[in-house]
Amino acid sequence: MTWHSSAESALLAVRRKAMNDDFEVVFSRLDFPQGTEAALDALDEVYRIEQQLSVFRLDSQIHAVNLTAHERPVRLDKELFDLIALCVRLAEETGGAVDITSGSLWKVWGFAKRQGRIPDAGELEKARALTGYQFLELDEAAQTVRFQKQGIELNFGCVGKGFALDRAAEKLWEYGINRFLFQGGLSSVRASGAEWRIGIAHPLRPGQRLRELVLKDIAVSTSGSQKQSFRHGNRRYSHLIDPRSGQPAEGVFTATVLAPSATLAELLSTAFFILGAEKAADYCSQHPEVSAVLTLPSETLPHLDRSFGKREQFGELSMVELGEGVRRQETGGRRQELGDRS
Repeated sequence: MTWHSSAESALLAVRRKAMNDDFEVVFSRLDFPQGTEAALDALDEVYRIEQQLSVFRLDSQIHAVNLTAHERPVRLDKELFDLIALCVRLAEETGGAVDITSGSLWKVWGFAKRQGRIPDAGELEKARALTGYQFLELDEAAQTVRFQKQGIELNFGCVGKGFALDRAAEKLWEYGINRFLFQGGLSSVRASGAEWRIGIAHPLRPGQRLRELVLKDIAVSTSGSQKQSFRHGNRRYSHLIDPRSGQPAEGVFTATVLAPSATLAELLSTAFFILGAEKAADYCSQHPEVSAVLTLPSETLPHLDRSFGKREQFGELSMVELGEGVRRQETGGRRQELGDRS
């Protein structure tokens, strides 16, 4: 636990390691004397979700699904079934840009062991053949999932932190704590009740922020590749793989998404990173509850349709704001910093 200064309304932060990152709940200890107990229960909920979704745990529900769902339908609890159904819907809406079956691609590029490598053509083709949300058969009445191919694997790296934040936030509300900031690493945030101010980090200049956003009753997630990538020759390869091509995504530095839930924000930040600014703008125009801030190389800016989004240029980097939900404010609010997923 970390104490904040009295100038910050005696905020208390309760932190725990989970999902290979730090999860932190920030709230006023004066307004919510029960907050520490509630925060610990909420962090226990994060741990429960990690146990459920981790592909690295032999006792997780997902591990069991990945082993047997090609043989027969596997019955799921409602929580997990609904999450998979949501992921499939988002895959459909984004044309396959975010896909929970793309774990084979993540592995073949070496990112599962954080040892990036260039796969040969045969390896890549095999991984691509095992990627595709269309190979999932969901039965809502029976609450089951079945894989149409052996070797299909579900991986929730594109949504796990956001889903855990949403479930953990529900625990805080049960305790009557309705003003808090819940952060999953430096990439995902759930803000409730009060106004909180977060900074969007400059992806090329550590320690520098590009924009500040004021959050209240909303979630934010940022996807980027600065912390997970490798170089081969003169090219940098991102850990965010385009499921449609099997290749690391290019053309965007970071994608920050504001959405009603952290689950949705995290899925869409991955999708927008892969889709790029124009298709992300199309999605935001059709879904007014979603907005985004994308950073991209300045040389791509002249090619963008000027009919969408506010834009600013910062030397070699440009920033485009999409949707009506992005608000800028230089003062007020409680400060936190938002970066990309590691």
